[in-house]
Amino acid sequence: MSLQKLHPLSHYRFPWRENESFQLLVDGDRFFVEMLDAIEQSKEFIYFEMYLFESGVVADRFIDAMLQAGKRGVRVYLLLDDYGSLGLEYNDRARLQAGGISLCFYNPLHYGRLRRNLFRDHRKLLLVDGRLAYTGGAGITDSFDRLSHPKHFWHEAMVKIVGPCVSDWQVLFEESWSRWTDAIYYPPYNHAAEIDSPQLGRVAESRSFTHSEVIRSFVRQIRNARNHVWMATAYFVPSRKMCRALCKKSMEGVDVRLLLPGPHSDHPWARHMGRHYYDKLLRSGVRIFEYQPRFLHLKILLCDDWVSIGSSNVDRWNFRWNLEANQEVDNAVFANVVHEQFEHDFPDCNEISIGEWSKRSWWVRMTVAYWVWVMRLLTWISFNRKNKK
Repeated sequence: MSLQKLHPLSHYRFPWRENESFQLLVDGDRFFVEMLDAIEQSKEFIYFEMYLFESGVVADRFIDAMLQAGKRGVRVYLLLDDYGSLGLEYNDRARLQAGGISLCFYNPLHYGRLRRNLFRDHRKLLLVDGRLAYTGGAGITDSFDRLSHPKHFWHEAMVKIVGPCVSDWQVLFEESWSRWTDAIYYPPYNHAAEIDSPQLGRVAESRSFTHSEVIRSFVRQIRNARNHVWMATAYFVPSRKMCRALCKKSMEGVDVRLLLPGPHSDHPWARHMGRHYYDKLLRSGVRIFEYQPRFLHLKILLCDDWVSIGSSNVDRWNFRWNLEANQEVDNAVFANVVHEQFEHDFPDCNEISIGEWSKRSWWVRMTVAYWVWVMRLLTWISFNRKNKK
């Protein structure tokens, strides 16, 4: 069957691409090694777009690798979110600039401009020589490093991309770069690899209020799923449309499971907000698993043979204020790899039953109720500001 019949034309910016290669890389001791090796092997240019970039052991490794690449004549372009990189110390910024790294900060923070400061670049991308890219949910911070935090390093995944989709990621980077810096820019030639592979891929993006292909894909794929819908997200505060889609699909007999953070989180309030939806979801047959060993920072949606992995969490502000981008994959082999990773994680979870949840303590009830009130207030403010724009 042709690609056009499998995936007819839609309102997405980038089309489905054929002959792609995707590799799932789980946890920092796997993806950091691969990413650093790609930088060390670079010959022409490096694009690096990151939300979290904080001084520490991991940042030192990447800064050293980029500086060495610069000495070899590689052009290095580093785009960091201004808020997400507040933890990048002055000495490290000076090292990068002294080493000839082109450094740009997305949406610099300004006092007195509260609404503007809310718009952030939450994307995570490393692109090397136009031939391969890495995306997912990780940041350049020691939180993902097993050696720095042996027992509590964050659980995360990245995907390695080889093929025509790399060109689409390059387009996204160049757009953001050209908007936020006046630095001299040399557009490199594109070297997207030509490979023979049955895997299909598409880049889905979100740009704040106006355009969210990621959430559109999420809802569409959930509604079309026939066998299973398995979702892992670090922050679960779904829209009504998303919640209805999950409940409806579960009541139709599809295996719907949520893999969510347990007691470990960098934003416990987000967990409390997400628990507000447990009662409705559980009564609809959705299975909820809270990951126990450490903070679960994964951002993956698996619907049958379709997978989306990238920067996007499932929270209602994520798509309202942030630049986001996910790699979508339509391939049974890759989907099976992701399926196996879920199966590997489920035993490390506490599955919440409807009986257990109905007996939750008054303290849990009050905590959830308080943060639900905050959530509704923030939602009202967001919509009110949106409508006044």
